[in-house]
Amino acid sequence: MKIVADENMPIVEALFGELGVVTRVPGRLMTPEDVKDADILLVRSVTKVNQDLLAGSSVKYVGTATIGTDHIDQTYLKDANIGFSNAPGCNAQSVVDYVISALVCLCQDEERLMKDLTVGVVGAGNVGSRLIQRLKKLGLKVIAYDPFVENEDLPLATLDEVLACDVVSLHVPLTTEGEYPTLHLIDEPALNAMQDSAILINSSRGPVVNNESLKQHLKARVNFKVVLDVWETEPEVDRELLDLVDLGTAHIAGYSLDGKYNGTFQIYESVCKFLGLPMRKRLPQMLPEPDLVHVGFASGANFDEVFPRLVQVAYDIRRDDRLLRRAIAKSTKISESFDWLRKNYPERREFSSLSVKVRRNDVTTTAMYEAAGFKVKVKS
Repeated sequence: MKIVADENMPIVEALFGELGVVTRVPGRLMTPEDVKDADILLVRSVTKVNQDLLAGSSVKYVGTATIGTDHIDQTYLKDANIGFSNAPGCNAQSVVDYVISALVCLCQDEERLMKDLTVGVVGAGNVGSRLIQRLKKLGLKVIAYDPFVENEDLPLATLDEVLACDVVSLHVPLTTEGEYPTLHLIDEPALNAMQDSAILINSSRGPVVNNESLKQHLKARVNFKVVLDVWETEPEVDRELLDLVDLGTAHIAGYSLDGKYNGTFQIYESVCKFLGLPMRKRLPQMLPEPDLVHVGFASGANFDEVFPRLVQVAYDIRRDDRLLRRAIAKSTKISESFDWLRKNYPERREFSSLSVKVRRNDVTTTAMYEAAGFKVKVKS
């Protein structure tokens, strides 16, 4: 059996090596020639999987190690009797960590407490729902807009109500059809409906935000804050827009080591089920121990003061912002620099890999650390 995989997917050989011969291919450059004699195709979001890629091939199963599926022509796969699976929720915690790190960073710049923000979440799926729960546990007021979700446990509202919040965070797939398309969901009217000093965070898909409208909006409203992990024309990035946003990164919000490993593992589970084979691997045995395992603060330390420091120890989004700006400033081919950053992304662990040492009787602070996504290690 031949297995063709995106070169950036981790632990493919460790998981799939016993099932067949693994061949690595650059995901964005994958061609029909690369996959014509493959049995299993493993991709990420940069590979367009459709008839143009697969017609005449021997591919029997396609797995994408991503939550989103807008790069997959599922209708063609079904008509061609090709099995398919994605990895829902695989990197959801990683994206939530990213959003929290962004909020911590911007709140520090403006000398605000994060818990004073009202956050509007657009899209209450795998990522959005987890962000809502994490922020609510941290004491923030959160409302959400998602016309496809009915859940009494989620604080659902209208899009206009969400756009009026201090923060608007986008967590939707890219769709162009149906009653609620998300292409350019955030356009000039939506931007004008937001507060002059609002924070907009897009870690979903680039074209969900009309980048040209956003650029003009930022020129007109200097207090409007923007965090972009995804770009409408990526791997090309508009240099002028990058100069205007507060934080810009190279589509890496979900690129924690934990999330990437989980994505590959979920596809491994699906392929084993498709082939009728037992699973011989387990994810915990694959993850390496993080460089930083424990961190502690003095007894009685104020949570509001130590929380931003703790978040930045775990993951400081400003590192990735600097990496993108530096790479593009030096680059004559932005798309190549963008993809190089993603391929060579430094190891990053999720908040849950870090344990915070607390005293046994420190119940309130313990609950807050856990709400933020960290593990807690009780010390006497």
